[in-house]
Amino acid sequence: MWKLALLLVFGMSLIPSGDAAGKLLQARGVEAPFIAWARFVVGMLAVLPFLPRGEARHFRDWRLWVRAALIAGGILSILTALSGAPLADAFAGLFVGPIVSVVLSAIFLREEVTPLRWLLVIAGFAGVLMVVRPSGEMNPYLLFALMAGTFYGGFLTASRWLAGVARPLTLLASQLLGAAVLTLPFGLWFWPDFTWEIAALLAVSGLCSAGGNLTLVIAYRQASAAQVAPFVYFQLLAATALGYAVFGDVPVPLSWAGMVLIAAAGILSARLPATRGANGA
Repeated sequence: MWKLALLLVFGMSLIPSGDAAGKLLQARGVEAPFIAWARFVVGMLAVLPFLPRGEARHFRDWRLWVRAALIAGGILSILTALSGAPLADAFAGLFVGPIVSVVLSAIFLREEVTPLRWLLVIAGFAGVLMVVRPSGEMNPYLLFALMAGTFYGGFLTASRWLAGVARPLTLLASQLLGAAVLTLPFGLWFWPDFTWEIAALLAVSGLCSAGGNLTLVIAYRQASAAQVAPFVYFQLLAATALGYAVFGDVPVPLSWAGMVLIAAAGILSARLPATRGANGA
């Protein structure tokens, strides 16, 4: 288990690293929509060679394209948020996603949600509010982080919906390919003037994002969701450390408290026994 734990710590550090590279690109004049498209293309080129033969047939399933559209919306939104918000605060807003997923799963997948799980959902949402502070000193870019979290919640629900449709690597490849196709007009419209520095940062952004998601694919094949969940929330700590090291951002005390509450609620929720659908499935 310790090997898997080290892999997850590394993988969950890759995801905010990719977004930190995206934030650096925006500081150099590259627009968020192009960064999103390039990230999907780089990830797709890294993953598709490992796709088993015959798996591409799943790409004709319209449901996988819906899932790809959700992750495309999420990445576009979080990169827009990062253009004007600290890395750690934006990631905290993104973590409204698991909360949204619980609600959507209850509505559309008929999953039973216990009172304790609802209480943890409310606690997690309270943590998000502590970070974004809607009643005062609110950074308007954090609204895009909340939008990203909403898309991400839909993506998580769609992933659960389609869990038995294709292999995990096929689902990862389909989300990268689908999102790359769907965001192609943005990539062409916002095409930047390339330099070696921009090319290198684009490669880092795409490879870190793909590597982090591939780590999750590997982890979910070797461990339960409850075992993996605490490491997923390690992204908040990694984002905070990167925000300080790269951009000099230090979260205010209320943001620290909110991030701790988000992580605690998410981890406790994952530790609860799995719920069953209303039909017993």
